[in-house]
Amino acid sequence: MPVHELPDIVQPFLLPSRYCQSDLVAELAQSIIEDHERAYDQVDAICGWIHANIEYCYGTSDASTSALDTLHGRVGVCRDFVHLGIALCRSLSIPARMVVGYLHELEPMDLHAWFEAFVGGRWYTFDATQSKPRGNRIAIAYGRDAADVALANQFGPVDLTGMTVWVHAAQP
Repeated sequence: MPVHELPDIVQPFLLPSRYCQSDLVAELAQSIIEDHERAYDQVDAICGWIHANIEYCYGTSDASTSALDTLHGRVGVCRDFVHLGIALCRSLSIPARMVVGYLHELEPMDLHAWFEAFVGGRWYTFDATQSKPRGNRIAIAYGRDAADVALANQFGPVDLTGMTVWVHAAQP
């Protein structure tokens, strides 16, 4: 969809943001999508590239890790995979946003992040941490990057002593 035809509400998801430096990854994005013509296929190729080239590993990033940090280190967690996916999409003028929430049967159960790309007039879900598409997601927040979708904001000392979450598939 040409940029000038995008709905106004989608346009902020085209711009570089704090953690998604889309203006600095265009060459890589072009190399990933070179054999893919349709926008959905391009985003799927980006997702596959991240899954194949970035190692998922706890404790390898922190609240300041950006898409570029993840790209250079080739390691991260779901938040980092999302930032890189968003940056690569935006560099191709494909609107992309971060989603945080929960994923059914995620092991271990924890807050999860994935991204959505606006293709053909609607948002599609992409999750580079997964080897194949999975459903049963509970979205809590949407934003340009992690700065917009924090689960909690801390104003002073906080001591979280525990949290348990379960996600069960709805029964028909």
